[in-house]
Amino acid sequence: MTKEEFVKTYYSLAENAGKKFNLNPTVILAQGAHESGWGSSYAARIRKNFFGILAAGSPNVYWDGSKSASQTNPNLVFRIYKTEQDSFMDFARLISMNYKSAAAVSNDSTQYAKAIAYSPYISEQNGDNRPLYQSAIISNSSYIDSMADLLKKKWLHIKQELQGAWLHSSFQALHTITGKRLSII
Repeated sequence: MTKEEFVKTYYSLAENAGKKFNLNPTVILAQGAHESGWGSSYAARIRKNFFGILAAGSPNVYWDGSKSASQTNPNLVFRIYKTEQDSFMDFARLISMNYKSAAAVSNDSTQYAKAIAYSPYISEQNGDNRPLYQSAIISNSSYIDSMADLLKKKWLHIKQELQGAWLHSSFQALHTITGKRLSII
């Protein structure tokens, strides 16, 4: 999956989770992109776990308690989700409940990246690198924002074309019905 395909496929899931838990969907998707290798990781493809969330804690409305051990480190056990949306929702729930300082600055991707990279969410014991993690979230957020802007512009262009086509066909229909040529003043 390309980065563009990842954004097109999963942005709406991040948006849904962001609305429910008052988080910026860009940073949700940026972190999911980093954790899942833009959707290509085993965890994302098979476990539907886009955020590397370990199977600690109690089941909740988004996670039923299903889990599986890491392929490379059996001491790491990850959550398995029924749907991709459940993964995004559970992540946003986790951030909003347990990482409040990061959640509070989610509308600023640079501040969010620093807050989450230097929080207990990241663990050097599991091989994480805080400065690289921070940098990846910032970089991914920038890419996602530019893609979102581009997609919005494309949608606006398509919408305008459809409105123009509808208007043109409406005038043609009125001309056919009335026999009079109409124009926009």
